Amino acid sequence: MISGILLKGYSGFYYVFADGQIWECSLRGRFRLSKQEFLPGDQVKILPGVGNKGTIEEVEPRRNSLIRPTIANVDQAFLVFACKSPVPDLNLLDRLLVQVTAAKIKPIIVLNKIDLGTHGDSDSFAADGLDFYQEIGYDLLKVSSKTGQGIAQLQEHINGKISVLAGPSGVGKSSLVNALSPGLELKTGEVSKKLKRGRHTTRHVELLVCGDGLLADTPGFSSLFLPPMKREELSAYFPEFQEVGDCRFADCLHQKEPDCAVKAALEAGQIKPSRYEHYCKFLEEVIVAERRY
Repeated sequence: MISGILLKGYSGFYYVFADGQIWECSLRGRFRLSKQEFLPGDQVKILPGVGNKGTIEEVEPRRNSLIRPTIANVDQAFLVFACKSPVPDLNLLDRLLVQVTAAKIKPIIVLNKIDLGTHGDSDSFAADGLDFYQEIGYDLLKVSSKTGQGIAQLQEHINGKISVLAGPSGVGKSSLVNALSPGLELKTGEVSKKLKRGRHTTRHVELLVCGDGLLADTPGFSSLFLPPMKREELSAYFPEFQEVGDCRFADCLHQKEPDCAVKAALEAGQIKPSRYEHYCKFLEEVIVAERRY
């Protein structure tokens, strides 16, 4: 048997990347009887047959899994936003950062279309507009699928890992994949000029062999529910909150409590107002969700 990674399932067949090639596999009978769900990213062992045919004999326990996109054993998530058409939704970015970090997946922010980023244009976003995320500890890549700027650096991050691209429609995720691996020729869609939002161009989840790594171009989305957590846990997903010292109360929620170090840092300009605003909005959601448990 040889070890491989499941790329996708389609019409009862499962496509596995192993030993430098893609195998078309069926399931061993016990898997069909148990109706076990297989996800892209699953680490499997296959028994080779004739040609590129094989049978999935074993599946390893998952390190992690995501619900949307449905994929397993992810090492990192590229959170893709654009300088223009559409400009970044920072609420969505902060929401994705919480979602990905809670799943124990490393987030990497990617700002695409930097060739369109200009200061003073109400319809565009400056190429340095997300630099403050780098200052609080997140990785940030600036790229252009049109000019090729930053594509080689992006590929370096992909090599040797299972990665997903996530972000709203229209930011150029499929175009980035095309720039990384031109032979894939993924369908790309134009952004609606009326709504300034992208049409979803990716309809299913599959892992693509991209250089020396595997990459999932995932269906677009514009909102996400926060993962289940206690209200006291939310601030841990805002790394800058951890750098400002201790609040008077150990269970401080950084809202109305006296002697709050986070609020003091906010007033001193050490915390970005948008980040604190989003924290407060997310906290409301977490508290409402707590009441349902």
